[in-house]
Amino acid sequence: MVIHRETPLLESVPLGAVSGRRVFLKMENMQPAGSFKLRGIGRVCEEAAKAGATRFISPSGGNAGYAAAWSGRELAVCTTVIVPVTTSEEAKNAIASLGAEVIVSGESWKESNELALSMAAEDRSAKYIHAFDDPVMWDGHGTLIDEAAKQGPKPDAIVLSVGGGGLLCGTVAGMDRNGWGDVPVLACETEGAASFAAAVAAGEIVELKGITSVATSLGARAVAPAALELARNHRITPYVVPDKSAVAACSRFLDDHRVLVEPACGVSLSAVYENSPLLGDASTVLVVVCGGIGISAAKLRDMEQSVGTR
Repeated sequence: MVIHRETPLLESVPLGAVSGRRVFLKMENMQPAGSFKLRGIGRVCEEAAKAGATRFISPSGGNAGYAAAWSGRELAVCTTVIVPVTTSEEAKNAIASLGAEVIVSGESWKESNELALSMAAEDRSAKYIHAFDDPVMWDGHGTLIDEAAKQGPKPDAIVLSVGGGGLLCGTVAGMDRNGWGDVPVLACETEGAASFAAAVAAGEIVELKGITSVATSLGARAVAPAALELARNHRITPYVVPDKSAVAACSRFLDDHRVLVEPACGVSLSAVYENSPLLGDASTVLVVVCGGIGISAAKLRDMEQSVGTR
């Protein structure tokens, strides 16, 4: 069975008006699990279940954990999601509501991941689910481009968000297999969570000391090595802006499209709302609306207050 769903490709009149371009939105927020993560994690879980896995173990208190829990429910496979102590009660309850076991362990994802790896090593029938660093996962994420290539025109630029680099790796894989390998990519991050931009600038993987951005879904302290390698072989340009820009874009997008997304998604939308010069002369732009479960109307209002957009 295929767990993810085909999502719409919509042309945005409001974003077109402010940017002077044709802007198409790949609406990954409409996946059943709320984000693009279901494509890749669903693919990993499907293959693992076929191979006989009787348990999924995911170290994530966010979109990856929720996607793993959703996949486990769909495939009737027990799922354990290990979250750090910083994970909100809202996120833990959301994951548990899908029938997954939630274990709180560690001050950060790193400690949660250590426990997940240990548990998976002790249970040979279990499948460890990484949040972003898995070629099978990237292949699954790439299906969003397979769909977009059938749904609309070939864009002059693609805009997407980067956390650990899973979406970037998957999107480029999908681009390559659809003859879009020459299309430049704008890789968007917020200040305080910009591990990809740091790696590109340094020419090597950089581990951030911590994540200080409100866009916690971008909170990988270091990107997957494959993401940096792609930057050496494809036209990928980092785009980094303050939290204020990402949150403001979420608010504008809610008003324009009646759709609520996380700041981790808003940072990509901000590149078009602010008509970034990095988009160059692209007349047609595809934005991956990656979605996210870690947002509500009340949270967005709080973020607006905290970053000074209200």
